[in-house]
Amino acid sequence: MITVHHLENSRSLRIVWMLEELGEEYRIKHYKRDSKTMLAPAELREIHPLGKSPVITDDDTVVAESGAIIEYLANRYGAPQWVIPASDPRWLQERYWLHYAEGSLMPLLVMKLIFSHIPRSPMPFFVKPVAKGISGKVIGSFINPQLRTQLDVINQHLSEHTWFTGNELSSADIMMSFPLQAASARADIDALPAIKRFLEQMEARPAYQRAVESAGPLTPMG
Repeated sequence: MITVHHLENSRSLRIVWMLEELGEEYRIKHYKRDSKTMLAPAELREIHPLGKSPVITDDDTVVAESGAIIEYLANRYGAPQWVIPASDPRWLQERYWLHYAEGSLMPLLVMKLIFSHIPRSPMPFFVKPVAKGISGKVIGSFINPQLRTQLDVINQHLSEHTWFTGNELSSADIMMSFPLQAASARADIDALPAIKRFLEQMEARPAYQRAVESAGPLTPMG
């Protein structure tokens, strides 16, 4: 039996979504974030030494990291739709977007979240204007332009494809779901209709809706 060690409001929702798409039996063990630090509880270290989510256990096998979990599930439990052969042109697209999600897009979104929170953090009053100025400069001159460029590229790709690898859902879509949901909270995507359409069609899928019912909704921190 597969167990998803699910941290509330986290990347592990997409693991539950994939399991629903695969039609595999699973159970969820829920973990709450610390109300002050918003970090995962120490109990997760009993499953994996980094103490982070997502992580799954499949009988005696422990798999951590979203991309590794998704590849593991696709290769062990997926029908042909989920295992694209290397000879298929879609294979490279799937590999690219699957790794791009956490390798290129999420770092920018995490940086924006951190720098947005700095001015609201406890500090001496005379330091606040400096912190606010530096944070605003980093966001305005570096993070936002980089983020906009990447979202434009994604939007262009999705304007030419129903899903990230073509007409069928793939592992790449599962991986890209979280960063695009996070982007919708941290960046203006009103002018990015293909991304909005992707999120709407994703959230309309019965398997995704079942995942939300099981794991709880995702509300990315802005």
